[in-house]
Amino acid sequence: MSAADWSADEMMTVAAARQLRDGTVCFVGIGLPSTAANLARVTHAPGLVLVYESGCLGAKPDRLPLSIGDGILADTADAVVSVPEVFNYWLQPGRIDVGFLGAAQLDRHGNINTTVIGGSYADPAVRLPGAGGAPEIAASCGEVVVIVRQSRRTFTERVDFVTSVGYGAGPRDRARLGLRGGGPRTVITDLGVLEADPATGELTLTRLHPGVTVEQARAATGWPLAVADGLTTNEPPTPDELAALRALQATLKATP
Repeated sequence: MSAADWSADEMMTVAAARQLRDGTVCFVGIGLPSTAANLARVTHAPGLVLVYESGCLGAKPDRLPLSIGDGILADTADAVVSVPEVFNYWLQPGRIDVGFLGAAQLDRHGNINTTVIGGSYADPAVRLPGAGGAPEIAASCGEVVVIVRQSRRTFTERVDFVTSVGYGAGPRDRARLGLRGGGPRTVITDLGVLEADPATGELTLTRLHPGVTVEQARAATGWPLAVADGLTTNEPPTPDELAALRALQATLKATP
């Protein structure tokens, strides 16, 4: 298949889905993370356990949910528990393998902003949806995968507000803050894949999507982007992955 057969968003979503292993427990954010997680479940990871903030454990929706409160999640879940139980029993003690998040802004150390853009907290240029459960997900999951479109507007030298801590100013900050989880080890974008450097916590470009250049990735990043010596290129989406993704996305259009 050639790059003309899929969009950048489809490549990003497929690449994100491939990060999820069968049998793992995944705390899912709505939007792009939910699409990628559900794609993984209907393709290579049928045993993936999806946990949503609303208290739905082991949800198996046959369409993409519109929100964490979508009834399809409760209807198809193995169990529905209270929100405090999701956080106090499942998330904070470290029972979630992977947290899957989006971002409005992201900096070189994986700190996420979903709160405000510009101005002050009290009087911002743009007020975003807010934290939700993202700070706890970023703090406590075994690892965090972030899926976000890459541009200088999103990949900023310094986020306007730290909603969810990645590696702070470096990897030692997580321990200093008492965060038990592994942090944002992987960031999937519409251009490629970045991984946190174990020594510095800085996001480093390790894989490009087909047809994308290092120059494009650097031009879409608001800091001097580090590039791995062994930079590779992702495999393009397979016909089966694309068919499954498009079938899922079609369910949104069909939802009344």
